[in-house]
Amino acid sequence: MDSDTRNNSPTSVLMEIIRAQTDIAQLGLDLGGVMTFVTERVQQLTGAGGAIVELAEGDEMVYRAASGMAKQQLGLRLQRTGSLSGLCVEQRTVLRCDDSESDVRVDKEACRRVGLRSMVVAPLNHGETTVGVLKIAAVAPNAFSDEHVHILELMCGLIASAMYHAVQYETNELYHRATHDALTGLANRALFYDRLRQSLSLARRQSSRLGILNLDLDGLKPINDTYGHRAGDAAIRETGQRISKVSRQSDTVARLGGDEFAVIAADIDGRDGALRHADRLASEIRQPFSFENNQVMLDASIGLAIFPDDGTELDALIEKADQAMYAIKRTRKTHRA
Repeated sequence: MDSDTRNNSPTSVLMEIIRAQTDIAQLGLDLGGVMTFVTERVQQLTGAGGAIVELAEGDEMVYRAASGMAKQQLGLRLQRTGSLSGLCVEQRTVLRCDDSESDVRVDKEACRRVGLRSMVVAPLNHGETTVGVLKIAAVAPNAFSDEHVHILELMCGLIASAMYHAVQYETNELYHRATHDALTGLANRALFYDRLRQSLSLARRQSSRLGILNLDLDGLKPINDTYGHRAGDAAIRETGQRISKVSRQSDTVARLGGDEFAVIAADIDGRDGALRHADRLASEIRQPFSFENNQVMLDASIGLAIFPDDGTELDALIEKADQAMYAIKRTRKTHRA
């Protein structure tokens, strides 16, 4: 771990946590955003290789926020039984693993998949229910001390407070807020990756094609600069509604963050089918948008990737869709110049 992080004084750590409280307050009821923020901040404060929020959903623990070494595992589902996280939910207490290779409480296969060797898990409590855990992880054994446990517990308190303010009573509503974007109501990044993992697994079993469309809203900054951030937020909401309008009920439409959206189109009719869907999306998004008696122009750069044509693994397909989207965006900038 980073030596500067290890040498942080208790006072400086406390100040960082107080600052984190202020930042979380600005996120409001965006519970998914709060969980993502906390994983990034607790990783920094502890010098961990990564941090994860896992929510207990039925018999599974689901990665709903992840940073660092665990970031690519977002949406991963693991069995509660036989895992340290599941045991933490059951016992409602902080648990530490100094070496996953010798600790009988852990899911060794899952640890190896993430690449961790040591970890600390702390319970996330919502009312009288433990709904998940906040976990820090490292690639080396014996990476964490009692000080790191204390920091983790304090950061758990920040998430618990955000949960209370977002959803005071209904646990089911809590899961919805944790997996949906607060501004648009669409699936958020965590739910997108969860659905994508499940959709890829189904496509492999059925030998069917799957389309991933990555959309980047063009011109959001000029809208914010000209009409203000309220207009920018309205443009993002309108774009989400238009994408949903054109997409099939079986598709997953998500806002990944900022001005970036994505669509999972299951059982699609090859590349031609995906291109037709992208054309419909582009045509719908380009319709004039009215904001406070102003006609605002919207547009989006859309890239796509097809399973299995462009790859069979999640990361490769996401990268392919990203590259295609950025290539279109660069072409448009060149033409405007």
